[in-house]
Amino acid sequence: MSLNGLSDQNYPGRLFCVEGIDGSGKSTQIALLHEWLKSEGYAVKFSEWNSSPLVKNTTSRGKKKHLLTPTTFSLIHATDFADRTEHEIIPYLKAGAVVLCDRYCYTAFARDVARGVSPRWVRQLYRFAAMPTVAFYFRVPLEVALDRIVMGRPDLKFYEAGLDIGLSGDPMESFKLFQARIVAEYEKMTGEFNFTVMDATRTIEDQQRQMRNIVKKHMPRRSRLHSAAKTESKSA
Repeated sequence: MSLNGLSDQNYPGRLFCVEGIDGSGKSTQIALLHEWLKSEGYAVKFSEWNSSPLVKNTTSRGKKKHLLTPTTFSLIHATDFADRTEHEIIPYLKAGAVVLCDRYCYTAFARDVARGVSPRWVRQLYRFAAMPTVAFYFRVPLEVALDRIVMGRPDLKFYEAGLDIGLSGDPMESFKLFQARIVAEYEKMTGEFNFTVMDATRTIEDQQRQMRNIVKKHMPRRSRLHSAAKTESKSA
């Protein structure tokens, strides 16, 4: 166990994740990175936050009926993360592949704490998480992110807007207050978890170029990662 609570086991693969508030552009950047790594010949596994089939339907039902408290929300997402860690993340890291995560446990550390959950408790909940090779944090002014979100989806969802924690009865005002809390938590974590901070106001091309240059520094020879993944696949 490492000093910041995450598992520091060494695997032959590489794990890169992106973090940031909604509207920061992180999903666009990791999608571009995914396509580039595949074109370069690497074996790549993509894993997305809250995508495990084990709990996806349960989460959806709870959201629709507004049944999720901050603690149950935290536990459901931790279950989702644990399932993906066991079946997607760790097996591919052991096989020597590159694993890309659109949001990692830091999302829980930011959102759950913004909802009032104990920082210590939620970090203990995710202590099994593997330490990323690089965790990219896309820093963006709150107003810029909000403008991007409103342009894309003017109707904010109940939990997305943070209406469950009573910050405001107005969805947009609640969303702003909730996102501000999340930003504050991310900023606290930049030093704690050694985030690689990205300026999310730069052009998509500039950000992607910077990401690729950083990722390249952490990659072994293509053949090593690729052959390791193929060997593991054949033995499975």
